[in-house]
Amino acid sequence: MARTLVFLEHHEGAISKGSLGVLAKAASLGGDVAGVVVGSGVRALAERAGAHGAGVVWVADDERVGSPLPQPRVDVLAQLVRGEGYDTVLFAQSVLAADLAAGLAARLEAGLNWGLVDFDGEVGQAPQLSDTVYVDAGWSSPVRIGVFRAGALDAHETGGSAEVRDAPVELEDFSTLAEMLEQAHAEQQGPSIEDADVIVAGGRGLGGPEKFALAEELASALGGAVAATRAVVDAGWYPYSAQVGQTGKTVSPKLYVALGISGAIQHKVGMQGSNVIVAVNKDPNAPIFEFADLGVVGDLHTIVPKLTELVRARRS
Repeated sequence: MARTLVFLEHHEGAISKGSLGVLAKAASLGGDVAGVVVGSGVRALAERAGAHGAGVVWVADDERVGSPLPQPRVDVLAQLVRGEGYDTVLFAQSVLAADLAAGLAARLEAGLNWGLVDFDGEVGQAPQLSDTVYVDAGWSSPVRIGVFRAGALDAHETGGSAEVRDAPVELEDFSTLAEMLEQAHAEQQGPSIEDADVIVAGGRGLGGPEKFALAEELASALGGAVAATRAVVDAGWYPYSAQVGQTGKTVSPKLYVALGISGAIQHKVGMQGSNVIVAVNKDPNAPIFEFADLGVVGDLHTIVPKLTELVRARRS
C-alpha cells in the first residue's frame, strides 16, 4: 500500500489552496495519506487538513522552523520519510516548495518530477511544449517526489478528520547557519490570484499602467484579484507577483475576465483551467476569442467602467 506525504505550505494562518488541492488528490487515490505542517504556532492548521483527506497530519511546531527557510524543513521531511517509510512526497508549486523538493531529492537520492498536473498513484502527467503535448512521468527511485503545477488541482473537501501527531525537529548543524532577518510582503488588497474565485487580468490593450485602475475597480466590485500578462509585467506596469502564464502563475478561478489580452499561447497555458473565461478586446481576430466562453468586441475603456457600475449596482 502506497504511503504518501503531502507538504502543507501555509501563509498568514491558512494552508495554501494549492497544498489542499494536492492533499485531496492524494486522498482520492487511496492508501495511507498524511500531511505535514512546519512552523511555529501551527497546530491549529493541522486540525483543518483532515477535511481534505489527510488521515494523519504531522506537526513540526518549533521556533527554530518559524521562519520559512528551506533547509530546516528538508531536515523535518527527510526524518519523516525515513522514519515512517513514506514512498511518495508531494508538493504544490511555490518558491519555497521548489527549494524543498530539490533539497529533499538530493538528501534522499530520490527522483523528482516537476510541473505535474495529474497523478494516478504510479505515474504523473506533465505538459510540455507550451501545453501542446502531455507526457507520462515516472520514477525509478524508491522514493518519488512530485511538484504539482499551481492551480492544477481542486482543493475540494473530502470530509473526515485527521489524527495530529508531533514530528521530530532534529536539525543538521548546517541547517542552522542561515537566519532570516526580514521578510518582505507584497502590498495586496483582496485575495491572491492563486486563491481567488474571480480574476480580472489586464494586458497591453489597457494602454498604460495607470489604466490598471479599470481592472482594479472591476476586481474590487466582483470581490476578486487582479492579474497581468508577461508583456505588462516586463513593461513595468504591474508587479511580477501578478503575472499569469507560462513563466508566471497558473490559476483556475471560477471566473477569469481578460481585458485587452490577445490570448497568446504563453498566457493561455496559465489560465485555461478557469471555469468561465470572459474576454474584452477591440480586435475581433484576437486569439483569446477562440477559447473564451464569452467575448465582447469593443473599447474596454468604455465597456469596463459601465460593467463595474452595473456590478456594484447589482451587489448593493
